[in-house]
Amino acid sequence: VSQSRYGDLGGAYGVQWRDWRGVDQLANLIEGIKKDPNGRRHIITAWNVDELDQMALPPCHVLAQFYVSNGKLSCHMYQRSVDVFLGLPFNIASYALLTHLIARECELNVGELIISTGDTHIYSNHVDQVNEQLARTEYPLPTLWLNPNIKKVTEFTMENIELDNYKSHTPIKAEMAV
Repeated sequence: VSQSRYGDLGGAYGVQWRDWRGVDQLANLIEGIKKDPNGRRHIITAWNVDELDQMALPPCHVLAQFYVSNGKLSCHMYQRSVDVFLGLPFNIASYALLTHLIARECELNVGELIISTGDTHIYSNHVDQVNEQLARTEYPLPTLWLNPNIKKVTEFTMENIELDNYKSHTPIKAEMAV
């Protein structure tokens, strides 16, 4: 098991995406979409079997396949383990943003985000929080704004991304299980 410090997953996700034994999967993904938008191999993965023991937790969202249809970029992500209350909302938002950023760099419109899940669960100590969430009235969805002057995924910063008309209820706290 990883000797990572508290709050550090070790070499998961971004490490695997950007430096899988010297391979930048993200750069290769974007280049592949640009060169062959109709390709079926536009995949990025975090499941590096050789390094799982160096991670505090094996990756939950393990694979995403991107594809282009009618000038739109879509993403199909597979998640092996899903904490519905704490993890899934973040995963939906982050993969939606990633799809928008890659579409921007590849000069494509945005299609769909499809998420397939394996072990999908609500922890027993989250039931009250889930019921509280379900009792709330939904607010209208915000819209995503990306700085139109930035075209490359790696050049975006938080200052270049905004959610317009975002409204939220007060936070609901829950313990995270690892």
